[in-house]
Amino acid sequence: MSSATAYTPARKRQLGSEKRTEPLPTVHPKPSDRKITWSRVAIVLTVLFWAIYVVTTIIRQFIDSGSQNFRFTMEAIGYTVVVTFLTFSALMYLVARQGALQRFQKHVRVPRAELDRHFADNQPSITVLVPSYAEEPEVVRMTLLSAALQEFPSKRVVLLLDDNPDPSDPAVRERLEATRDLAHDISATLAEPRFRFSDALMRYELGDTGVYATDEAALELADHYRWAAHWLYAQADAHTIEDHVDVFFADQVLRALGDDLALTGEAVSAAIAEGASLTSKRVAQLYRRLSWTFDADLAVFERKKWASLSHEANKAMNLNAYIGLMGGTYRVEETPEGQILTPVAAGQRRAGDIDIPDSDFLLTLDADSILLREYCLRLTYFLQQPDNARVAVTQTPYSSFRGAGTRIERLAGATTDIQHILHQGKSYYGATFWVGANAVIRKSALDDIVETEFVGGFEVRRYIQDRTVIEDTESSIDLGTHGWTLSNYPERLSYSATPPDFGSLIVQRRRWANGGLLILPKLWRQVKERKRRGETVSRIELLLRVNYMASISWASFGLIFLLAYPYDGRLLSPMVLLAALPYFISQAADLRYSGYKATDIFRIYGFNLILLPVNLAGVLKSIQQSLTGKKIPFARTPKVKNRTASPLLYVIAPLAIVAFSLFTLWRDVNAQNWGNAAFAAFNATLAIWAIVAYIGIWNTIMDIWIGMTKPLYVDKSRRRSTEQAAPQTASIDWRSVLYHGHAGGEVPHLARVGAVVEVPADDTAVSVPGSEGAVAEGTVAATASAGSAHDGTLGAEGSEAAAAVTASAPAESVSGERQAA
Repeated sequence: MSSATAYTPARKRQLGSEKRTEPLPTVHPKPSDRKITWSRVAIVLTVLFWAIYVVTTIIRQFIDSGSQNFRFTMEAIGYTVVVTFLTFSALMYLVARQGALQRFQKHVRVPRAELDRHFADNQPSITVLVPSYAEEPEVVRMTLLSAALQEFPSKRVVLLLDDNPDPSDPAVRERLEATRDLAHDISATLAEPRFRFSDALMRYELGDTGVYATDEAALELADHYRWAAHWLYAQADAHTIEDHVDVFFADQVLRALGDDLALTGEAVSAAIAEGASLTSKRVAQLYRRLSWTFDADLAVFERKKWASLSHEANKAMNLNAYIGLMGGTYRVEETPEGQILTPVAAGQRRAGDIDIPDSDFLLTLDADSILLREYCLRLTYFLQQPDNARVAVTQTPYSSFRGAGTRIERLAGATTDIQHILHQGKSYYGATFWVGANAVIRKSALDDIVETEFVGGFEVRRYIQDRTVIEDTESSIDLGTHGWTLSNYPERLSYSATPPDFGSLIVQRRRWANGGLLILPKLWRQVKERKRRGETVSRIELLLRVNYMASISWASFGLIFLLAYPYDGRLLSPMVLLAALPYFISQAADLRYSGYKATDIFRIYGFNLILLPVNLAGVLKSIQQSLTGKKIPFARTPKVKNRTASPLLYVIAPLAIVAFSLFTLWRDVNAQNWGNAAFAAFNATLAIWAIVAYIGIWNTIMDIWIGMTKPLYVDKSRRRSTEQAAPQTASIDWRSVLYHGHAGGEVPHLARVGAVVEVPADDTAVSVPGSEGAVAEGTVAATASAGSAHDGTLGAEGSEAAAAVTASAPAESVSGERQAA
C-alpha cells in the first residue's frame, strides 16, 4: 500500500499544488524517430527565422531608408544584440534537448545478473560524504538511510556536520545532538538484518562444495529475501509521514527495495518449483546482494571541532577538510586554540589515534537528497568499464520530489526536471557539468587536481574549488584541464528537495546566478590545454559550456532592456516571435514529458520575471567579486518547515516590474506602438499572476512590513556594557605564549621586575625578568614547580610533571614547539 493513501500533510496544501506523488520512470521512455526528427527541425527553424529577421528587418531598414540617425542606429544594434543572445540561449536549449533524446533512444540498461557477476570479481570501496548544516534531523536521516541501503561491497557513510559544535541556544543544541546520534541510530536499526545476512553468507560459502546449489539452499535463500522484504515494509509503515518527501522515501526507497527483494525471492522459489537448478556461484551472488545492502559503516565528522582544519563557511571546504584526511592516521593534541589532528607516520600508531580510511570512489550527497536503489552499483559499474577509464565524475542529475504542497515548489520542481533533460543532453556533446547534489567521483581524479597551501602552519588541501559559490562548476573545468571527463548516467536515480517558498528560492537562485562569469577564463585555459594535448574540442561543446556559465548574465540584462527601453516599432517583426516559437513549443513538450502541463510554459515565464532581480543580483555579485577579489559568502538554502521571509528588495522589485510594465503599456498605446504595447501587457499580466500565485498578497505585505521595520529594532546583545570590570591581578596565558610565541608589536606590560604572576587553575609561577614595561631580550622564562597540573601540552606521558620545566628562548622560536601527551 502506498503511503500517499493515508497521507495528511502537516501544512495546508495550496490550490493548484501537485497531488501526484509517484515519480517518473527510472529509465527514460525511448523517444520515437518522429520526435527526434521534429527536434532537428526546431533547431533549423530557430536559426532560419533569426537570419530572416536580421535580413528583412535590420538590414532592410538601413538599405531602404538610407542613412539613419544616430539614435535609430544604436537602437537597431542594441536590439539585434539582445535578440541574438536570447535566440542563442533558446538554440542551446534545443541542441541539448536533441542530445538528450538521442541518448535516451540508445540507452540499454545493464542486466542485473551482469552487475552481480561484475561485482563478484570487482569489489571497490566507496565513501559517501553528506555535508550538512542546520538541517532537520529527520531530513538528514532519510538521506543517510538511502545511502546506507545502497547495495555495494564496501561502503562507508560519513555525515560531515558543519554546525557550531557548541551552540548556546537550547533548541539548536537539541537539534544538533539529535543529528549527531543519527549514525548510531541507523547502525542500530540495520544491526539485525546485517548480522542475519552476513552470517547466512558466511555459512553458505563455508558449506558450498558443488557446481549447483541444492534445492534446500536455494529455498533458504528465498526465505531470506522474503524476510528482508517484510523488514523493509515494517520500516516503511513505521516511518512518520509529514510531507511529500516522506511519502517518496517510504514508497520509493523502503517499499520499492522491499518489492525488488520480494520479487527476487519469488523468482528463486519459482525456479526450484519448475525443477531448475541455480549454480552455487549465482546463489552466492544473491547472498552477497543481501549482505551488502544492509552492511554500512556510518560515522559523523565535525571539522569545526579541530583547529587544524579550515573553517571557511562553504560546502566545498567542508568536503575538502575530510577528503584531505582520507588515507591517514592522526593523533589528537591539545593546544590553546583547541584540538588539532597531527599526522602519524607509518609504524608509530598508538591507541587512541584516529584512522580515516581511503576509498576508490567518493559519493558526494547533499543532506536533502535521496538516492534510489542501485545508484552506487550502476554508476560505479559505469566508471569501471575500460572505455570510461578517464571519466572522473558520473551522476544522475537530480529530479524533484512529486506532490509538492505549494505552487512555487511545484513550478520550481518543473524547472528542475527540465534541467535534468538538458544536463543529459550536454553529455552527448561532452559538455557535462558536475551539478553538486549527488555524484560518484573517482578519488584518483581528485588527487590529480588538488591544490595545497599552508595556513597557520597547517596544510589545507583544495580538491573542490571554493572561489565561487558554484564550486561544482569550477571543479568541472579543473578536471577537464587535467585530462578528465564527466558524464551523466541516463537514468533517474536521485532526487532532491526544491524550495517551498519564495524566500528560500531567492537564496538558492541567487547563488546559482553567481560565479559563472568568474569561471569563464578557466574555460579558455582548459581549451588551450586540451588542444595542446592534441584533443579535439568541438564547437558545440564550447558553446554549450559558455551558455551554461554566462546565459543568466545576458538573459537578465537583455530582458531588462526589452522591458525598460521603448525600442522603435520598425525594429519589431513577427520573425522574432517565430524564432522563439520552436523553443517554447519544445519546452511545453518537455513539460508534458515530465508529467506537467503544457500551459506551465506561461507560468514559468512569469516565474522567471519575478526572479529577474534575484538573477541580476547574482550576476552583479560576480562582477563585484571580480573587481574586489574577495570571495562571496556561501548562502545555504534555508530548510525550515515555516515560511522564509523574503528580503525587502526582492519583494519590491517584482511590484516595480508590474508597475513599469503597466506604465509602458499606457505609453505605447498613446504612441500607437502596438507591438511594444502587446509585449508590455503580456509581461504585466504574467508578472501579476506570478506574484499572486507564488509569493502571495498577504506574504508580500508581511515581507514589506518586516523589511521596513526591522532596522528600527536594536539587538540587546549588541549593546555595549557600561559597567567597569573590577581590577584583577595581572596574569599570563603561558600555554598561548609557548604555543604561539610573540605576535609582534609592543610587548604588553605584565608586572614589575621580578614579580610573580599567579596563573589560575594551577600553581605554576612565571617569573618575568627585565626592566619595567618590557621583557629583556625577548625571552620568556617559565618555571613549573613540582606537582603542577599540566593540560597535556607539555611533558611526555605525564612522567615529567614533577620536574621543573624551563623554557628560555626567543618567543618566535617557541611557537609551535610542543611534546605530545
